[in-house]
Amino acid sequence: MLVRENAVNVAGKIIPGTPKSHESRSVPFPDFLTQQLLEQCEGKAIDALVFGDGVTHLPTPTHGDGWFAGARNRAHEADPSFPLTLTLHDLRHTAASLAISAGANVKAVQRMLGHASAAMTLDTYADLFDDDLDAVAVALDDARRASIAVIMQSKASDREI
Repeated sequence: MLVRENAVNVAGKIIPGTPKSHESRSVPFPDFLTQQLLEQCEGKAIDALVFGDGVTHLPTPTHGDGWFAGARNRAHEADPSFPLTLTLHDLRHTAASLAISAGANVKAVQRMLGHASAAMTLDTYADLFDDDLDAVAVALDDARRASIAVIMQSKASDREI
């Protein structure tokens, strides 16, 4: 999905503009959200806003009220271990963390987040890579073992000739 515009709350007023990098960027859009998005767009003009009445920007949720606080409170009521301190920024961090844990390319995560550089993404999420060091060691062992197996098989084939 391409993000070309966003809207920010400046002193209580919603101001549309470009994303923070001032450039369009692609963000991943999983198929399971397609039906809900189509329902939100139903009956609206192609250039209408997706959420709300299609014309008016919805206010940015605050930590204490609005749609996000309501959703967070309902989640906490259903499961008291759900944190009441969860923020929208926490969700952004979670999305990036899940992408990195799933093996996403760091450059792709950088573009998704609108970071100026992959170095910024790596600096911000470096703690997520600590567990990956064990995976690198396992991958190196596996590669060596596979290489030795190929060499041994080649030597065995040479002896058969």
